[in-house]
Amino acid sequence: MALGTATAPYELRFDAGRICLDLLATTHPEERLDSVGPLRAWIAGSGLVPPGTPLTHADAAWLLDFRELRARIGQLVTAVPVTDGRSYDLASRPYDLALARVNEIARAAPPVPRAVRDQDGTLVRELTGPPESAALLAVVARDVVELLTDPVARAAVRECEGDKCPIVYLDTSRGRRRRWCSSEVCGNRERVARHRRRAALARA
Repeated sequence: MALGTATAPYELRFDAGRICLDLLATTHPEERLDSVGPLRAWIAGSGLVPPGTPLTHADAAWLLDFRELRARIGQLVTAVPVTDGRSYDLASRPYDLALARVNEIARAAPPVPRAVRDQDGTLVRELTGPPESAALLAVVARDVVELLTDPVARAAVRECEGDKCPIVYLDTSRGRRRRWCSSEVCGNRERVARHRRRAALARA
């Protein structure tokens, strides 16, 4: 799992805590899904398909579909709660449209797995046939539905406190004290910046 400190297109992160949030993270620090190759790498790295599943049939239409779902996820998980503590403000039309689209995508049947024997006799998972875009999108969309309808999980959604980092993640840390999308990425940047500020004050 790459932590993605550089901007190479194949440096993808899978540390947001939910597959739908991992997809959302592919927009930062720049567009990661800029062609079909990185999309195939993301599908494989996210665990949407078993290791070794051929994805050569994925094309530009897949890329558009995954980007569209990603945009809908962003609209839904970053909705701002109202200040009086009643509930999340679901009144906006963009939110409702995004929710309807995610529900529609989630209706498709997910890929069908089966257990088969590997060369050494152990059981491994494979799909019954080449996965289609709609089936894989349905898995991600269902993950969004589960996140939005689980009050405990929804309450654990956080946005990284790193400077100019928009990544959203699920905080499952003890005491819910996680501040950054990654301690090694944004956390390390914050520690370096703090050290520099202290050094500057000491020189002054």
